Amino acid sequence: MNKISTPTKPRSVRLLVGGKWVDGAGTAPLYDKYTGEQVAEIAIADEAIVNRAIAALDDAFRRGPLTPAARAVALAKASELVESRKAELVETIVTEAGFARSDAEGEVSRTIQTLLSSSDEARNLSGEVIPLSGAPGQEKRLGFTLRVPLGVVCAITPFNAPLNTVTHKIAPALAAGNAVIVKPASATPMTTQILVEILIEAGFPADFLAIVNGSGSKMSAWLTGNPTVRFFTFTGSTAVGAKIHAAAGLRRTQMELGSIAATIIDADADIDLALSKVVRAGFRKAGQVCTSIQRLYIHQDIIDTVLPRYLTAVKALKYGNPHLAETAVGPLISEKEAIRVKSWIDAAIAEGATLLAGGERTGPVIAPTVLADVTPDMKVMQEEIFGPVVNIRPFSSLDDAIDEINATPYGLATGLFTQDITRAMTAAQKLYVGGVHINETCSSRVDLMPYGGVKDSGFGREGPKYAIQELTDERLITISL
Repeated sequence: MNKISTPTKPRSVRLLVGGKWVDGAGTAPLYDKYTGEQVAEIAIADEAIVNRAIAALDDAFRRGPLTPAARAVALAKASELVESRKAELVETIVTEAGFARSDAEGEVSRTIQTLLSSSDEARNLSGEVIPLSGAPGQEKRLGFTLRVPLGVVCAITPFNAPLNTVTHKIAPALAAGNAVIVKPASATPMTTQILVEILIEAGFPADFLAIVNGSGSKMSAWLTGNPTVRFFTFTGSTAVGAKIHAAAGLRRTQMELGSIAATIIDADADIDLALSKVVRAGFRKAGQVCTSIQRLYIHQDIIDTVLPRYLTAVKALKYGNPHLAETAVGPLISEKEAIRVKSWIDAAIAEGATLLAGGERTGPVIAPTVLADVTPDMKVMQEEIFGPVVNIRPFSSLDDAIDEINATPYGLATGLFTQDITRAMTAAQKLYVGGVHINETCSSRVDLMPYGGVKDSGFGREGPKYAIQELTDERLITISL
C-alpha cells in the first residue's frame, strides 16, 4: 500500500535566535496526527528569548539587508532547494499536519512558485515619479518615491498550510528587505524549521531570521508587546486575529481570518467541470482550509442530476491513514477537533438536517460528510466548521443565493459555475467577498494573485507583489534644482 515510514526517534526542533540554533526554556512533545506517535521534541521560548530574538533581528536590519539582486538570487535558490528536499518536506507535512500525501505534495509545489514569484518581486521593487512640475512654482523641483523595508516583521502562522502560507509571509518580507521573526503553529513547527534552514542555505543571513515556538496566546502577547516589531501578519481565527490587531496599536497588521466559504453551481453550469473541482475543494486537508466549500449551492433545476454524481464521488474518497498513498482525506489536527466537528454534525441532524454521506468519527478522522436540508440558522451554516463537512443548499434565484452568502459575517471567497457572462459579472459585483472565482471553486488560488478577505475574514492581501506593498514604506524624495 506504499506506506510512508514515520520517524521512530523524536526529532529536535530548536529555536533560531541571533543567527544560532538554540535550546529553549523548556520543551514540548509533538505527535504524529494519525498514529499518535511522538515524532519530535519542540524547544519552547520564554519572553526573554523572544525579546532577545527581536533585538538581534533589529541589530541585523540596522546593519543593512542584502541587495535586491542578492535577495532575488537567494529566493530563486531557495525554490531549488525546496524541490531537492521535496520528499522530506512531504513526509514532514504528512506526519505533523496529518494531510494526505497529495495535499502535502501540492503544498510543496505551490511553495516553489511562491518563492519564485517573491524572487521576481525583489528585482522589481520600485516607487513612482511624482510630477511636481505640474504644480505652480515647482518647475525646478523633482519628486519620486522609494519602497523601503519596515524593519522587524512578525509572522504568526497556521497549521493548515505549514509550508506555503509560512512562505507567503516570510518570502515577501525578505524580498522587501525586512528581518523576520516567525511563530509557527504549535502543531506544525518542523516544516517551518526546514523552510528556514533552506532560506539560510540559499543565502539569507541567519541573523535576518528567527523562530520562536510556544503557546499561541503567550507568544502573541510577548510579540505584540515588543515595540521593535513594526508589522504583524497573521493567519488564523477571527477571534485571535482581533486580539493581535488590537494589541498592535498603530503598527500595521495583515489579517487572513475565518470564513464560511461558498460555491454556487448555477442552472447553466458545465456540470462535468463543476464536479471535477467541487469534490476536492470541500475535503482537501480534511476541510481545514479557510476557503474549503462549507456551503454548496446547487440550482434546483439541476440538483437531481448533480447531487447523485457528487455523492458518488464523495463516497469514493479514501479517508483515514495519511501515510497511505491512496488516502485523499486524512485526520483533523487533533482528536479534540474531530470530536467538536462530530458534535456539530450531530446537532445539525438533531435539528432536521439529512445526512447524505459520512458522519462517522474514528479517533481524529471524520469521514467526508455531506448534509442536506440545512437551514441558515444552524451552527454548521453560521460558523466556520473547519472540518470535512459540506452543506447542500438548493436555490432558484441567484440573487437569493448571493444574499444568503453575503448575510454571514465573513467574506473571503466565493466560487460560481455558470456559462452566462452577464450573470457571472453581476454576481461578481454583488458578492461581498475578497475574491470571486468564475468556473472555479471558492478554494481556487494561484499564489501570485492578491488573496485576502473583507468583513470578519480580515484585511490586507497575500501574494508576493501585493504583500510587499504592505511590507514596505513609501518614502518621498524631492530635489530642488
